[in-house]
Amino acid sequence: MTGSSDEIIVGYDGSPGSEMALHWAAREARGRAARLTVCHAWAADLALAAEPPFDLARQQGEEIMSRGLQHAGLIARPDGVRPLLVLGSPAEVLSEHSAAAGLLVVGARGQGQLPGLLLGSVAWQVAGHGRGRVVVVRAPGRPANSAPGPVVAGVDGSAASPAVLAFAAQEAALRHAPLVAVCALADAPGHMGGAHEIEQEFSGLLTRWEKDHPDVTVLRQVTHGSPRTALLDAAAGAQLLVLGSRGRGGIRGMVLGSVAAVLLHHAPCPVGIVHPPVPAGRQHGPDTPAG
Repeated sequence: MTGSSDEIIVGYDGSPGSEMALHWAAREARGRAARLTVCHAWAADLALAAEPPFDLARQQGEEIMSRGLQHAGLIARPDGVRPLLVLGSPAEVLSEHSAAAGLLVVGARGQGQLPGLLLGSVAWQVAGHGRGRVVVVRAPGRPANSAPGPVVAGVDGSAASPAVLAFAAQEAALRHAPLVAVCALADAPGHMGGAHEIEQEFSGLLTRWEKDHPDVTVLRQVTHGSPRTALLDAAAGAQLLVLGSRGRGGIRGMVLGSVAAVLLHHAPCPVGIVHPPVPAGRQHGPDTPAG
């Protein structure tokens, strides 16, 4: 795992989107025999800290947490579920705790989002500024050890590709499902032989990985089309789509690449975003520009 533990943390605010994320995370925790932490970050006007509005906000947060724990306990192991009730910004709290988790899960949309939005601000910020492995649950998908359907990985030869492949393969093994590794060459660097170089790196990485992990069936898919189209097509019917936060051609300083942004908004299944390790002293929060 890229996190420091096998713990799964799920953001929960009582909204339909967070309910979907909670159920997905609880099934995953049960399949891994991992601890599930239900996190609710409640906000209040600190200027009114001694007044009833502050107490009311805290009470509402406790009530939301109680519902979340009850729902999670029906799916995950009851003794493996714990609460994390925090005063603060949901995006900041979840991003901060993502570094210590094996997996952080959020719903695509939470409370208070404008009608018609495909992705809420909290999901967007956590996907961009979280650490390690973040899953945004856009649709229920299929739980571990259930109906067939592949796990799809976007592998483009970027620095995150080995971690993307490792995460996707672990998910495929949990589900007894094939892993579809997609390499799209349309956005290859413009220098001579760029597409051929990426295809060679892709083939070499998959060959090495298959040799060390013969228990997972890997299906290779190389296309000269765009990564967005190839991954959206491959994700149809998939249990999970996994990709790096940025590809090899992204603009320096961007926390999410254009392909990740499109898939987070339009994928028909949960989307896993893998972040590379951040060097000490270079971390930034959800409200701080990257780069």
